[in-house]
Amino acid sequence: MTTPAATGRRPPLGEWACLGVLYGQPAHGWAIVKQLRPDGDIGRIWHLSRPLTYRALDHLDQLGWIRPVGEERGDAGPNRTILAVTRSGRSRFEEWERTPVDHLRDLRSELLLKLVFAERYGIDLTEMLERQRSIIDHQASSLVDAGVDGDVVMLWRLEATLAAQRFLARVAGA
Repeated sequence: MTTPAATGRRPPLGEWACLGVLYGQPAHGWAIVKQLRPDGDIGRIWHLSRPLTYRALDHLDQLGWIRPVGEERGDAGPNRTILAVTRSGRSRFEEWERTPVDHLRDLRSELLLKLVFAERYGIDLTEMLERQRSIIDHQASSLVDAGVDGDVVMLWRLEATLAAQRFLARVAGA
């Protein structure tokens, strides 16, 4: 079993999405694929193709974060393997859930995914959201200090950061 630390690689967001789908209850790959379609509950935030979903599940199994726990009869094909999150996988998922994102660009995908999973599973993210707000507040302050006069990129970053501040304030107040 390899670990992300051993490979020097942080699991990509698709793997966190798969782990998050399984966090609540065991499921087979096809059920996960359906949730990660663009019109799926999770896919509307972060979607994966069927091959990438199965590749992510294989990698999570290699990490020891999920494991097969049974089989069920397939509708028209072979039996489906039921997968469940291991104790290590649960711990890693909870750690990921409680870690704020570093970059503004990750709010739309990673933070939103964390918020949806937290809502789904009743995970309290109050502390993480406070830390997230602090990160965004610092970024906003830095952008204001730097000034945006005539720089369309800096103006975009400032406006996106201000929108992120409003979003986080509303989420924290919800």
